[in-house]
Parts: sequence; structure tokens; C-alpha cells
Amino acid sequence: MVTKKRVQEVEDDFVSSVKTSLDEAEKLLVEAASASGEKATELRENALRSLRNTREALHDTQEAVVERGRQAVKATDHYVHDNPWQAIGVAGIVGLLFGLLVGRR
Repeated sequence: MVTKKRVQEVEDDFVSSVKTSLDEAEKLLVEAASASGEKATELRENALRSLRNTREALHDTQEAVVERGRQAVKATDHYVHDNPWQAIGVAGIVGLLFGLLVGRR
């Protein structure tokens, strides 16, 4: 099961990775703009590599979020099957509150 602490760790790793990668790519592109020839080509390739790393970090985070969503759906499904009347009551209350909020406007 995905814990809140693990989700926070994934989020922190993701943000750190994206920031580092984007900073590196920006620096390399600035250098490439002022360089010429083989050096400029090398700097552009390094910037592209940095952007690919950012894309991979985004993909890894997406997988973690999808997995967390799947686990939430499974937990909800189990709860509803184990406690059908409580689920109906909660859904009714939520519907009533929603109706009251919409009706006020």
C-alpha cells in the first residue's frame, strides 16, 4: 500500500529532479546560444538529454499517481461492498448537501 510518507517522498524527488534538470537545460541552452560549431552542438545535445531526464521524471511520477489512484479505487470498492448501507447513507448526505449548495445560487 502506498503511504502518505512515500507519496511525499515521490513528490519531493520529482520536484527536485525537475528543477535540477530544467536548470541544467536552461544553462546549457544559454551557453549553446553564445557558442558555435562543435561546442554548440555538444551543449544542445546535453540540453536535450537533460530535458529527456525531465520527461522520464514526469513519467515516473505519473505512474506513482496512477498507482495511488488505483489503490484508492480498490479501497473504496471494498468499503462499499463491506458496508453498503453506510455507503448509501454517505452518498445521500453528499447529494443533499450538493443540492442545497446548488439550490442557493
